Amino acid sequence: MGLPFLATLPLAEDRKRILGWMCLLIAVNQLGFGTIVPVVPLYAESFGVSAAAVGLTISIYGLARFLVNVPAGSFADRNGRRWTLAVGGLVTVLGNLLCAAAWNYPLFLVARFVAGAGAAMVLTGGQIVLADIASPQNRGRVMALYQGVFLFAVGAGPLPGGVLAAHLGLRAPFLANAALAGVVALVAWFQVPETRDLRADRQTGALHPTPPLRNQLRVLRATPGFLLISLVSFVAFSARTGALFNIIPLLAESKIGLGPDQIGLGLGLISIVGLILAYPSGVLVDRFGRKAVIVPATAMTGAAMLLFAGSPSYALFLLACGLWSVASGIGSSAPAAYAADTAPPGMMASALGTYRTIADLGYVVGPLALGAMADLASPEAALATIATLLFVSAAAFAYLAPESLEREPSGTTAS
Repeated sequence: MGLPFLATLPLAEDRKRILGWMCLLIAVNQLGFGTIVPVVPLYAESFGVSAAAVGLTISIYGLARFLVNVPAGSFADRNGRRWTLAVGGLVTVLGNLLCAAAWNYPLFLVARFVAGAGAAMVLTGGQIVLADIASPQNRGRVMALYQGVFLFAVGAGPLPGGVLAAHLGLRAPFLANAALAGVVALVAWFQVPETRDLRADRQTGALHPTPPLRNQLRVLRATPGFLLISLVSFVAFSARTGALFNIIPLLAESKIGLGPDQIGLGLGLISIVGLILAYPSGVLVDRFGRKAVIVPATAMTGAAMLLFAGSPSYALFLLACGLWSVASGIGSSAPAAYAADTAPPGMMASALGTYRTIADLGYVVGPLALGAMADLASPEAALATIATLLFVSAAAFAYLAPESLEREPSGTTAS
């Protein structure tokens, strides 16, 4: 798989091939997801519901991810990563077909839950595969390359999604997402090799047994920094889903008078800067540590929220999208790398599943809380609130979380 920086990445050739196929898989998956970003709130609004109910259509997708992430990690340990990815792709197909066929609001909610369950399996399985093939010394760059493709695809998706909606109706992007999810299932099953047996300890080569799930969760709660990085990601996910996917499209439509194609173009611009900055940010993460990237990226996301709240024109809306894209590009890989760093031996799948579960709780809380605040106060107040929480979480992580990167002993080589 020819990807920029892949040839120079300090990774064994067989693992480079796995990374290449995983980048293709996540590109297709997130391109499909991106196509529906500008239309989900508009599609829900077409059923004649309130802003809070619009937020619920996004929250229920996050609720499914919240409920399925940890089981998906256990499924990946029992049945393999390839099964997890392929089944997740098929469930995503089903969910988006149901979305396109929905004739009322309750059915649309059910369909969104099914699609969210499929997404949980694909996203959790993907991060576990990356953790399987990477070492702490190259994990930032491995995850940055993957996240760069992730951000480019999800950022590029709103543009064709907006065009499809404008010319073929609001159901068309869901059909496109279903078709792309089918491609994800095929790539996972026929091209991605099983990586479960690659999770050997980097020092001894031993394969640690997986403890019972209850014991794993108890250990993770006591792991320094794990809950703090989960909190940072919880707030960031709340901002992405509650603000970027819910409040901001509606605010851009009502305050600035933008259409779905213009909103899609603005959100699509996020992909370009995100892709450019992703790999350099991974280099910074591996060289200077995870905290040096996580803290400023989280604070910049808060600043982007304030700029969105105060944007009276399309030009400032695009500027806010640009600031968001810089924050996303810089901080895309660092939180997951930090979570993987802190995973105890034999608990990588469980740690990443639990991390994603806490983060995805923001997917549930964010749209509901910010949607309700937009109804009771104003969209601008909702964006200012989430900006404040981003600043607070960045400060808490800066002062309380330990650095997770352990320097590579001299004389060792990257796997």
